[in-house]
Amino acid sequence: AYRAHPARSGKFPRVLVVQEIFGVHEHIKDVCRRLAKLGYFSVAVDLYHRQGDVTKFTDNQEIFAKVVNHVPDSQVMSDLDVSVVYAESSGKADTSRLGITGFCWGGRMTWTYCAHNPKVKAGVAWYGRLVAPGKAPLQPAYPVELAPYLRVPVLGLYGGQDASIPLEHVEQMRAALTAAGNSTSDIVVYPEAPHAFYADYRPSYRPEAAEDGWKRMHARFRTHGVA
Repeated sequence: AYRAHPARSGKFPRVLVVQEIFGVHEHIKDVCRRLAKLGYFSVAVDLYHRQGDVTKFTDNQEIFAKVVNHVPDSQVMSDLDVSVVYAESSGKADTSRLGITGFCWGGRMTWTYCAHNPKVKAGVAWYGRLVAPGKAPLQPAYPVELAPYLRVPVLGLYGGQDASIPLEHVEQMRAALTAAGNSTSDIVVYPEAPHAFYADYRPSYRPEAAEDGWKRMHARFRTHGVA
């Protein structure tokens, strides 16, 4: 895992950072540092470490076929649970103020963890898949199916030009939240943004959408008792 927190003494609100499909690489580490500068204790767990080292691959399809598709959601939930225990034991984190954010694959895991752990105060999911591409035993439920069990306020941040997450899926998720009577979760769509618009190391980066999403994330944490 990679952790970052303010240098001063004290206990800081805890934010889980969930990786993209590329693992805990430099961008995800930098997200942890950015959160630390806002006053959070942040940890990104290497959630693939049992299945393989994704830094060995350069092709996205190979990453999915050889590693990601073999990672059980239940394992991810357990590892995130343990990271909360670790943060509490460090003496630097206030886990009663627990938030989570994740990107791409981690965006889906953000929705999933918020359904799994009702002690989370707020979650922010960046362009995570909402509808399953197909049935997979290790990933038994996607966010649209988890909406009835969601008690944590989640903010979803999505791109209108995302080829992998069509707007139809976003509308399905909105409808599922409405049907579940969930008025504390919502989704923001940036019409001109593609997938991975926050990833400032990739051509998909869109500064305006990224900056606005980051401000919304921090505001969501403040509103719901994380910050």
